[in-house]
Amino acid sequence: MLAQYLPILIFLVIAVVFGCVLLTVGFSVSHLLGNTKDDAEKLSPYECGFEAFEDARMKFDVRYYLVAILFIIFDLEIAFLFPWALVLDQIGWVGFWAMMLFLLVLVVGFIYEWRKGALEWE
Repeated sequence: MLAQYLPILIFLVIAVVFGCVLLTVGFSVSHLLGNTKDDAEKLSPYECGFEAFEDARMKFDVRYYLVAILFIIFDLEIAFLFPWALVLDQIGWVGFWAMMLFLLVLVVGFIYEWRKGALEWE
């Protein structure tokens, strides 16, 4: 019975060795050929869209969070639409109208965000 798992073990060992070899070679080549001179532009913070000028615990604008939440909502919507489209012929009209209700709830939420001005960026 353990002989059935031997090909999987061999595959995992080869994958780990191959990954380690690639990481080692890639690091060595990039270290030898890469530019190691750091300038002010390379070392400057840029993650939040503005320069860091105060304490790291300062409050962020709520628009960053709203955009992130909207992205997650619509990303999940697309993640639900693909499997639904694949089985639509099997689930029939009940599945179709269930998805239409789901999309209606998302559209109502989108319109609410739009009316509140969450999508306006100044």
